[in-house]
Amino acid sequence: MPSPAHGVDHYENFPVASLLCPTRLRPAVKAIYHFARTADDLADEGQASASQRLAELEQFEADLASCAGAHSPSSGRWPAVFDALAPVLRDWDLPLELLKDLLSAFKQDVVQPSYANQAELLDYCRRSANPIGRLLLHLYQIRDETSLQQSDDICTALQLINFWQDLSVDLPRGRLYLPSDLLAAHALSAQDIQRQPAPAGTGALIDSAVDWAQTLMLRGAPLTQTMPGRAGWELRLVVQGGLRIAQRVRHLGTKVLQERPKLGRTDVALMVWRSLLMRG
Repeated sequence: MPSPAHGVDHYENFPVASLLCPTRLRPAVKAIYHFARTADDLADEGQASASQRLAELEQFEADLASCAGAHSPSSGRWPAVFDALAPVLRDWDLPLELLKDLLSAFKQDVVQPSYANQAELLDYCRRSANPIGRLLLHLYQIRDETSLQQSDDICTALQLINFWQDLSVDLPRGRLYLPSDLLAAHALSAQDIQRQPAPAGTGALIDSAVDWAQTLMLRGAPLTQTMPGRAGWELRLVVQGGLRIAQRVRHLGTKVLQERPKLGRTDVALMVWRSLLMRG
């Protein structure tokens, strides 16, 4: 599963043709990755205005339709993306709506810097994160509803954890993914968490946000036992990586508003060990 749509490190946990990815799937995984990363860059990178970003994403979506067999001509602006994606769409019969959902989330990121409630944020995750997991399950020909829901839980958890670890990056950019109802439950506002020192209740807010993500991750974790072979091992590492970052966020507490947690060698060793314990 991925580190989903949001984040300066560009899908840093996305299994891009890793050693654990079967050779036959690597071209498809790489094509999906480059599609998502390019769209992410259009939404986030550079100095373009919001209207320019939205226009670029609209053109990118039009080229996706052309790539999928629509009769409209391609702009030819992203040949490396769509030349690789076209045979994957055809040979693997990828669900086009999942790719469109990703683009919908990228467009939303351009115009919506905050969220009123947890349900609204979960709907964003449904389009920004969950499609990646579902696309990967599609490549493995896993289509049952239980697996799809577990995948959604893992991907949403990863997206939320990515939000919490990036609070120090997003706040200066005017983005806040802690929803207003969660802030209000701790008697806080968006303005409060940008104050120094952090007001009372901020630590409990961070704990609640981490609890939310961890609950989803653990609910989806049984998928690691049903994914075949190397995919199961990769997913176990991704789950443990997400959980470890969540622990680092919790440990930082209010400091996560000023610094981004980092994983070191000890963390990686612990992730591998915990992944081994998940098997069975």
